[in-house]
Amino acid sequence: MVALTGKRFVRHLLTATLLVTALGAAPAHAAPAAPPQSIAAARALPLGSTVTVAGVATTPSGAFESSFYDKGFAIQDRTAGIYLKLATDLKVAPGRHARITGKLTNSSGLLTIVPATPDAVTLGRTGVPPRPEWRATGGVGEVSEGRLVRVLARITKPVQNDLPYGRKVFVDDGSGELTIFVNTQTGIDLSRLRVGQWVRVSGFSSQYDTHYEIDPRFPRDLVVLPG
Repeated sequence: MVALTGKRFVRHLLTATLLVTALGAAPAHAAPAAPPQSIAAARALPLGSTVTVAGVATTPSGAFESSFYDKGFAIQDRTAGIYLKLATDLKVAPGRHARITGKLTNSSGLLTIVPATPDAVTLGRTGVPPRPEWRATGGVGEVSEGRLVRVLARITKPVQNDLPYGRKVFVDDGSGELTIFVNTQTGIDLSRLRVGQWVRVSGFSSQYDTHYEIDPRFPRDLVVLPG
């Protein structure tokens, strides 16, 4: 058994408390469905607000479990994106339409939605996933948080272990260094990475504590460029 330490352990405790509270018991009758609001409008509300949003999944459910301590996924509409914290794996793949009602929470700096009840997530049809937005490494921040983004940058430091949560890759395109956090569930092989290589990285624009990062979802999200 691996002991959890540091700030990511605090995230683990907070997540467990939130999910147990939110998912404790299902109501006998579902509440009337509230009309969804835009994700951008929901993100602008105070923490603790109950919101209803709808969007298209941009990450597989459970892809970030090693550091997020849940089996949730991210969704995005035309205005913004946000992460949904779930205790149950709904087997969601990118492109799946989803609607959720829940409370806005702060998970170690990342704005998330925790469902109000176990049946507060409704899954719809599967369509085409949103394309990643190109960003400068220095432009990945609060404005992009929750969205699917992509950068082209040079590796600046050796890969750093942060197990059991994952590993860190540091990149910079000249606009500012950025952390790429690779969760263990993704199966991404980092053994070929070297300082000085140029890489194209796609993934979820995330935040941990006071720094912003990109969390790639699967191996094809991290591509080493020739040369």
